Amino acid sequence: MLHRIWLSFFIVAALSALYQWWGLGDSAVFGRLVQASFDMASLAVELALGLIGVLALWLGIVQVGEASGLIDKLARGLSPLFQRLMPEVPRGHPAISSVTLNLSANVLGLDNAATPLGLKAMRDLQRLNPSPDRASNAQILFLVLNTSAVTLFPVTVLLYRAQQGAEDPALIFVPILLATSCSTLAGLLAVAVMQRLRLWDAVILAWLGGVFALLMAIVAYAGTLSADALQSQSSALGNGLIFAVIILFLSVGHWRGVNVYESFIDGAKQGFKTAIDIIPFLLAMLVAIGVFRASGALEMLVDGVAWGVASLGFDTRFVDALPTALMKPLSGSGARAMMLETMNTHGVDSFAGRLSAVMQGSTETTFYVLAVYFGSVGIKHSRHALGCGLVADAAGIVAAIGVAYWFFG
Repeated sequence: MLHRIWLSFFIVAALSALYQWWGLGDSAVFGRLVQASFDMASLAVELALGLIGVLALWLGIVQVGEASGLIDKLARGLSPLFQRLMPEVPRGHPAISSVTLNLSANVLGLDNAATPLGLKAMRDLQRLNPSPDRASNAQILFLVLNTSAVTLFPVTVLLYRAQQGAEDPALIFVPILLATSCSTLAGLLAVAVMQRLRLWDAVILAWLGGVFALLMAIVAYAGTLSADALQSQSSALGNGLIFAVIILFLSVGHWRGVNVYESFIDGAKQGFKTAIDIIPFLLAMLVAIGVFRASGALEMLVDGVAWGVASLGFDTRFVDALPTALMKPLSGSGARAMMLETMNTHGVDSFAGRLSAVMQGSTETTFYVLAVYFGSVGIKHSRHALGCGLVADAAGIVAAIGVAYWFFG
């Protein structure tokens, strides 16, 4: 499935480029395609090399946590839930703790921590995979939850709005939370249908109910804060939790007689190898996305949507923000650029500007995450992972549009 999607980017880009050349007389389009492919190839290496330090740090810390027994205790506590969501993962397996740590980092908006923890979780799940080149059910569920995970503190989006001069940068906080919650629920339901998971199990319902209650409590508390206070507390909580985890793992490890330095070094070595291994997979996906965008295919797609919406007599204001939504599953940096472009063109507090910010925070870069996570363990056949991830993306985008009309329409 993934190889067909990847090839289709190039085919559509080629057809679009031919139309630009023959139909519109744009002879420079091929130069843009070649330049985009070179730029994306360089970017792939830069991203992977940039991950080396962060990966080495976090995998080293996690290695200390495993040696001290903390990871095992966390896994035991979450076993009842994940035994139902991931029945092929044994009770108390380290993969459960790795998955939990990654999803927790995503919830807090800690991208730098989430990626290495996610790669660690994928590697742990790969040890249980009976077919190393095919994604297991547990790996698919983890990836979809990762790409659609609820983002509780979208600090980056708030900062961009503040930089663009928004009157109330945190105005989109609750809309983002609602949209990303819809994305997560849709992703979970899609995987449950494909894998025939019993979501009505009492344990699963209890966990989902508890998480929902916690989210509502946080939303209620956030509503009492000013924009500056919300940004400040979000940042303090996220960074404080990161450092607290580091100190906790190192302290408990030392207390239990673990040579924390040697354990950290062993984990850091794994981080270096993992960062190098993902370069070919990341390069392949980024180059495909780059030529697709440079060919003008994305722009034509957006224009076609606008024409269709107008023909049906519906409001077309949301179309101005669609480039962010369409780019988000493909490239995080590309979606960020689209969001900023929309804010600059239409105004940061315009309907399109606010909607693009909600879209930016509602979903994750599905193709990027799939390429990096599956590529790190050598998986070539993604099965239904991409389809379920795109279902979650679509739900997040539709929810973002609906919530934006509700709050800002």
